[in-house]
Amino acid sequence: MERHHPVRPAPEASTAVRRAAVLGKPVAHSLSPVLHRAAYGALGLTGWTYERREVDEAGLAAFLGGLGPQWAGLSLTMPLKRAVLPLLDEISGTAASVEAVNTVLFPGDGRRIGDNTDIPGMLAALRERGIERVENAAILGAGATASSALAALARICAGEITAYVRSERRAGEMRGWGERLGAPVRVAAWADAAEALTAPLVIATTPAGTTDALASGVPARPGALFDVLYAPWPTALAAAWSRREGTVLSGLDLLVHQAVLQVELMTGRSPAPLAAMRAAGEEALHARTA
Repeated sequence: MERHHPVRPAPEASTAVRRAAVLGKPVAHSLSPVLHRAAYGALGLTGWTYERREVDEAGLAAFLGGLGPQWAGLSLTMPLKRAVLPLLDEISGTAASVEAVNTVLFPGDGRRIGDNTDIPGMLAALRERGIERVENAAILGAGATASSALAALARICAGEITAYVRSERRAGEMRGWGERLGAPVRVAAWADAAEALTAPLVIATTPAGTTDALASGVPARPGALFDVLYAPWPTALAAAWSRREGTVLSGLDLLVHQAVLQVELMTGRSPAPLAAMRAAGEEALHARTA
């Protein structure tokens, strides 16, 4: 499997019949179809469709093997981001850096090319809020999203990155990712996670409810919080952060920015319609909670 930087396909004619989908298990909750379809509408790509397909690790190879030439690309969510690696012909350097693929491209010559838009999507979301450099940072959690967060921070953090984790196994994983990415990582116990809240940038990568107990410890003048959840929203921590007038980014910010990059890679159209995609995502989330 080669590493490379995927080349964007030539822009498709607006009426060309092309297919894309998001795969994972579970996947019914995914907002990706809303975002991608909004992009297709804004770009006038009337022949493009985007679906949800529930696929697990055991069924992934068969699913990929059954795709026809009309397929342009796939978005991958858990648990497929690492399971797909041996099924690809090439992966980008970004995907290789964290051994995780969230985007599969089919350029039309039989190859399957993997990329990762989570890392540049996270950086784009931070840049949109004026965050391009921080002196130090903290990560809450140590799963697959945490490794992407670490890769993003390796590019913008001048000093130490502290990861707060629940087990020694997770601690070892984060130390390993730090060495691989050339990022100065200090690992701390989850029991000390309240210390993270004083960092200029905190990235929370944990499941819903995990950080609720930290909400009472938000400092009087917090920095920025990037909480990668988008449902339920706001989290208790994000709500407390907003009350203290700190900068808050949500999982929707990440989802939209990584989807923008996916649309550009799959369609060859650039720039993708960020505003239309964000509006569609916000409307869908509002409808879910109304």
